[in-house]
Amino acid sequence: MNLPAEAVTALEAFQNAPGWEQRARLLMQWGERLPALSDVDMCDANRVHGCESQVWLVGELQDGHWRFKANSDARLIRGLVALLLARVNGLSAADLQQVDLADWFNQLGLGRQLSQSRSNGLNAVLQRMNELAG
Repeated sequence: MNLPAEAVTALEAFQNAPGWEQRARLLMQWGERLPALSDVDMCDANRVHGCESQVWLVGELQDGHWRFKANSDARLIRGLVALLLARVNGLSAADLQQVDLADWFNQLGLGRQLSQSRSNGLNAVLQRMNELAG
């Protein structure tokens, strides 16, 4: 499956980061680049349930491709969500269903840093994306 351009950028940046500290810094930077969601978007209906942190997600279909926006109240989760968005934005609903979350974060060198609860939370976000795209 072809990776979206932003995912390729993320992959190159993380694979060139020599160690965990650099990757952690990159992760925070990606999170800071997430555009803020409006108060309207940060409503309970857009909250992803199954995350320990609060995560809000909105999506829209443009010419057969999904674009998602998301935010979180937790810095680390914001970074992880930003990387998930890089991986999925611009995909069709069918391609979205093929996304392997664990594989993506392993490729980024972040797999070991995903605790069970973070992994569950990100899976909940991906599941919600698939529900919206369904």
